[in-house]
Amino acid sequence: MYYRLRLAFLFITILLVSGCAAHKDIIVLIPDSDGKTGSITVSNQAGSVAIDSPNHATSIIDSNKLPSPPVKLEQDTIDTMFSEALSMQPKQPQHFILYFEKDTLLTSDSNELIPAIITAIRERNSTDIMVVGHCDTLGSKDYNMTLSENRAISVKDLLIGQGVGPDNIKTTSHGKENPLIKTGDNVSEARNRRVEVVIR
Repeated sequence: MYYRLRLAFLFITILLVSGCAAHKDIIVLIPDSDGKTGSITVSNQAGSVAIDSPNHATSIIDSNKLPSPPVKLEQDTIDTMFSEALSMQPKQPQHFILYFEKDTLLTSDSNELIPAIITAIRERNSTDIMVVGHCDTLGSKDYNMTLSENRAISVKDLLIGQGVGPDNIKTTSHGKENPLIKTGDNVSEARNRRVEVVIR
C-alpha cells in the first residue's frame, strides 16, 4: 500500500513568508499488516520511478521533473510525516481460527477463544463478521459441504448467544475444497476441521 501526502502546511508557511512556492508530493511504500511489501511506480510528465523496497520514498516537486530516486525513510520519520494519513487507514480485518474435535464439537482451546472474538467484535463495533466453515477430506464432497455449513452455523449461533446481532454475521462454507493443510482424499487432518472468523 502507499500513501501520498501533500505537505500543505509546510508550504503555506513558506508562501506566507516568501510569497511563492511550489508544493511537494512525497510518496512512500510501506508494508501491509502481514509485513509484505508490493511495489509501485510513480509517474509524471517527465518519467517514472519504481519503488519495491519497504519504507522507501520518492518526491515530486515539479510535474516536468523526474520524481527523485527512492530513499529509505526511518520509521519515526514516516510516523511523523504521515501521521494523519496513517490514522485514517481502516483497521485490518482480525482473523480467528476455531478447530473441531468432530462434527460441530469445538476443541477446548477453541472454546476458550470465544471471549476474545466477542471482545474484538465489541471493540471494533463490527457489523461485518464472516464465519467460514471447512472440513478435512474424510468423507464425500456432499457430506463435507453440509458439515462445513453446520460448523459455520454453530459458530454463528455461539456468537449470537453472546449478544452479537445475527444480521451482522454472514456464513459460508467450503467443504473440503480449501484445506489449511493439503492432504490426499479421505485423510483425517485436525487442522482442516475448522471455522475461520473474520472481523472487519
